[in-house]
Amino acid sequence: MSPTIPLGGCDGLLLPLAPPIWQPEEQTLIPTQNPLMATRLSELGPLSTVQLRARTGVGDAAPQRGPDRDAPEAKLRAADAHVQAGPVGSEFPARRRGGDARTSDTGPSRSLNPGTLQGAGPGARSGAGPGARGARDAGCQGESLGAPAPAPAAAARARRLPPLLVLLAAAAAGPGAGGAARLYRAGEDAVWVLDSGSVRGATANSSAAWLVQFYSSWCGHCIGYAPTWRALAGDVRDWSAAIRVAALDCGEEENYEVCRAYDIHFYPTFRYFKAFTKDFTTGENFKGPDRELQTVRRTMVDFLQNHTDGDRPPACPPLDPIPPSDVLSLVDTHGGRYVAILFESHGSYVGREVILDLLPYENIVVKRVLNAEKGFLGRLGVSSLPSCYLIYPNGTRGLMNVGKPLRSFFSSYLKSLPDVRKKLLSLPEKPNEDKNPEVVVWREFDRLKLYTADLESGLHHLLRGELAAHKALAGAELRTLKDFVTILARLFPGRAPVRKLLETLQEWLASLPLDRIPYNAVLDLVNNKMRISGIFLTNHITWVGCQGSRPELRGYTCSLWQLFHTLTVEAGARPEALDGTGLEDDPQAVLQTIRRYVRTFFGCRACSEHFEAVAKESVGAVKTTDRAILWLWETHNLVNSRLAGHLSEDPKFPKVPWPTPDLCPACHEEVKGVHSWNEGQVLLFLKQHYSGDNLVDTYAADLGDTSEGGGPHQGGEQEKGLASPGKPRRDQRAESLRPPSGLPPRPRLADGSQLGLDGRLRSVSGAEVHREAEVAVPFLGMGFSGLDMSLCVVLYVASSMFLMVMYFFFRVRSKRWKVRHHRPSV
Repeated sequence: MSPTIPLGGCDGLLLPLAPPIWQPEEQTLIPTQNPLMATRLSELGPLSTVQLRARTGVGDAAPQRGPDRDAPEAKLRAADAHVQAGPVGSEFPARRRGGDARTSDTGPSRSLNPGTLQGAGPGARSGAGPGARGARDAGCQGESLGAPAPAPAAAARARRLPPLLVLLAAAAAGPGAGGAARLYRAGEDAVWVLDSGSVRGATANSSAAWLVQFYSSWCGHCIGYAPTWRALAGDVRDWSAAIRVAALDCGEEENYEVCRAYDIHFYPTFRYFKAFTKDFTTGENFKGPDRELQTVRRTMVDFLQNHTDGDRPPACPPLDPIPPSDVLSLVDTHGGRYVAILFESHGSYVGREVILDLLPYENIVVKRVLNAEKGFLGRLGVSSLPSCYLIYPNGTRGLMNVGKPLRSFFSSYLKSLPDVRKKLLSLPEKPNEDKNPEVVVWREFDRLKLYTADLESGLHHLLRGELAAHKALAGAELRTLKDFVTILARLFPGRAPVRKLLETLQEWLASLPLDRIPYNAVLDLVNNKMRISGIFLTNHITWVGCQGSRPELRGYTCSLWQLFHTLTVEAGARPEALDGTGLEDDPQAVLQTIRRYVRTFFGCRACSEHFEAVAKESVGAVKTTDRAILWLWETHNLVNSRLAGHLSEDPKFPKVPWPTPDLCPACHEEVKGVHSWNEGQVLLFLKQHYSGDNLVDTYAADLGDTSEGGGPHQGGEQEKGLASPGKPRRDQRAESLRPPSGLPPRPRLADGSQLGLDGRLRSVSGAEVHREAEVAVPFLGMGFSGLDMSLCVVLYVASSMFLMVMYFFFRVRSKRWKVRHHRPSV
């Protein structure tokens, strides 16, 4: 592997990435009405419900959708004010140099990580499981131009593996084979792990303050910061009676709603919660200059010190300094306990940190003194700051001698004094890790293919998780959403029900007369609360080509990269798809829309800033749709090169240049012994790899049942155990991509063919028939046939005639009554 541009594998380094090309059937976009949006919109819009009905045709709204233990003692003794844990993105713990990984201080990083936008390496990888021999090809998922496909016989032999061997392979996969994607584990880390069911109860009216990190398990920035957060929690574990360090994963589907309630838009977000807070609050944002361990620890001290006497945690001792005149009086009032007096300068945190370190210990009191006069210090023998003066229980006193004047040295010495022992504090019990975590089956996949399940799972998280973090959208945010949904509706190559959902959403957004809408209204449509027939989006996450060796690796970021590449390739293959949208005739239209989406909505703030910096520097040079495809390819490989060796890199799917020589030999050249890319061949490969013909529904077709319309997850049995090697097992965690119950049965044509969910014809044997289906299509995008509409027209005319007859009847009758009872005045 070359030290400058290593080859082999996918997913990273200085190489570009690519999108797919498909040719889904053109669909007529006809505005549809949403009968559930009035209340949602009237909550925030300037119009009344009556006005909304008159102008948009919507009716009443439906109800809203509901949404380590202690570190080793040696490490804690070593923690002090000089412990450095560099901020995420500024110092990567390891950087790949050729084949070696070593610790390297890279200094402040000017080009952090959309490694956030990572993982997909345009594509997936060998389907042999996390331990597959082809690990170096991580992230590759394209069809090789000129590279032979795996022999069918070899695939058949793999499917005939004995069950015992399959079980052993799953056991070897380790924690990545199952369980939720968690960066912190209750019972293993000193971090308090919260979730939607515990965060409010923990922070409301608590006797201790809380510092909570809201993170997402797919966020590369969060993954890189996890060791620092664990170290912080272990370093201040003795402070837990006064303040606790916690984490909540907003990337978990069950936590979507609670993260919305706490107004979490970007990751990681740090919030302080004061003790004895009775009313619901979203907390106070962390305002430190950086997120190094020492900085966050000192900010915790300031936060505790800023509590008033009424809301200060009862276990927290006074942190304010005492006047020098009170020092000598402590000799007579020590009460048979040790009294440690720390002399320090203004701005020092050593005294307050030692006070908190000794908080759970009895038979000792720690005080601090600031800026004492030199003469006074001289009488006590204090010659430098910080220093500790110790009064013993028997009244003797003297200067405490430690190796170095550091917090860890002072704390360790005081804790080791005779008769100084930990108190029996009554702390709430930490939740324990589930003893029986579910086991998720590793899904075999072909790295030469794209998977519908990956793209639809990514859309599910994007629409129901990432965008839903914003309670309301207005101005630039709303324009970005409309443009992004427009390119999805026109260019997404997936199956017909998903495309119809995107088209319905785009038409509804375009027809809105409001400049501000609650996102709950969008969720109602995405979750099909109005029961529109024929629209559908999975309500579960099922990664196939984007699955990682551990649950928190790859996943959403991989899927998002694939989606972006797919859109750029489709824009080049079908430029007419954007006609009438205001985005036509602009080769940068898709790239700029993606850029604005990442800048506005992508959860990892540091990652979006880096992506924006890259785009600002080079996207202006894009003049054709082909160049747009190559620009995104180059950017993705650039991102992956910077993330190689980062904690967010999947060890089974290393980030290396893509496409690899085995996938596309013609893409690679050497000029005077230096590797170079044949961009013409790369472009051809990208278009073929991301074509609609390369998109397969494997695993998407075998998913479990869902509620009508693909609404939010309503519970259900989780898939456990391992699939039989001879018969694929149904994946019950992810939702079925069969038609929801509201969809009519697929029509069967005269020749026996059947119209599939993706709009393609299939024969009785299951093979696709590549010709256009001449069958009745839903009318007005609402699932009505022409016969249905004819009946509606007949009923409408009959009703109108009946009303007119009744009107004239009563009018004539009224006149007769007036004539009959008319009495001339006398």
